[in-house]
Amino acid sequence: MDSSSTFLPIAPRPSPVRTEGLLPWTKRNLFGDWKNALITVLMAAFLLWWLPGLVDWAVLKAVFSADADRCQAARGIGACWGVINEKYRLIIFGRYPFGQQWRPEIATILLVALLMVSCVRVFWKPWLALLWLAVLALFFGLMHGGVGGLAVVPTDRWGGLPLTVLLATLSIVLAFPLSVGVALGRRSKMPAIKTICVIYVELIRGVPLISVLFMASFMFPLFMPPGTSIDVLLRVLVGITLFAAAYMAEIVRGGLQAIPKGQQEAADTLGLSYWQAQRKIVLPQALALVVPGIMNNFISIFKDTSLVTIVSLYELTGAMGLALNSDANWRPFKIEAYLFIAAVYFAFCFSMSRYSLWVEKRLSASKNR
Repeated sequence: MDSSSTFLPIAPRPSPVRTEGLLPWTKRNLFGDWKNALITVLMAAFLLWWLPGLVDWAVLKAVFSADADRCQAARGIGACWGVINEKYRLIIFGRYPFGQQWRPEIATILLVALLMVSCVRVFWKPWLALLWLAVLALFFGLMHGGVGGLAVVPTDRWGGLPLTVLLATLSIVLAFPLSVGVALGRRSKMPAIKTICVIYVELIRGVPLISVLFMASFMFPLFMPPGTSIDVLLRVLVGITLFAAAYMAEIVRGGLQAIPKGQQEAADTLGLSYWQAQRKIVLPQALALVVPGIMNNFISIFKDTSLVTIVSLYELTGAMGLALNSDANWRPFKIEAYLFIAAVYFAFCFSMSRYSLWVEKRLSASKNR
């Protein structure tokens, strides 16, 4: 064959315009037009004016040692991070006995690790349900005691971060299946079931969470038989779960309404029962559509646990107030303490938000295949 007829590929050449990297991203997102450029310049000017003072207050002139006298001398000049160094155990663990605080520490680490494992798809196996039961049993065993020679600690002494994580986790886990059932009930063709679900959703959504907690803690025991008492932690957990499920049910119902009617008709054509169609066809698509709304509700549940202080359960925010209000030397430094617990809340909520974005990206990739 003549060498002149042999195909010789041309070597790849770089793009004349860069589309990836820091500079293209900055030009595209911060200086895309004159309005974006103006906002970018104004925000940059504000940060240049504000950041030096913030760094000076938060770092350069701050007091990091647990020295109340030095903190008093630095008031109005620098931050007193020594309050965190002095009160962190009371803020994190609340009124839990000081010598037994290793128990809530281990229990919280186990529960957070379980949540992280549950977010990874490779661990979505049947044994994960058994792992949840085992970790929850171990959590309550460590927190309450009475087993393995551990001293009994009543639930009204639980507090701080372990209580926040416990309430948020169990409320989310229990509210999600309940919300799916209520959402399906609101679309049911059975009038009795539909009416019950509508009344439940509208009744719960018509009152603030603080009223639900007040009713669960103080009013519900009045309707119990004499001598019967339900633990306040259980009553609060039920109240938060019912409240969260009512809001989440409307999110799920929105996803169900977005599914074309042909999907259900196709399931009927295949001879699937109602529950088979919902489990295999309708619900997977509906839940995928409302992932941002569901995660937004999860984040709201996590933050709403701060309201349980009204019923004398001192979670993270309540434990912080308890730690500072009982000590006049550290009481003036609430701003630093609030910034500390705000950082804790942000770490959890931001992690949940990023996980939601990861789920959305995975779902969009599966749809494009």
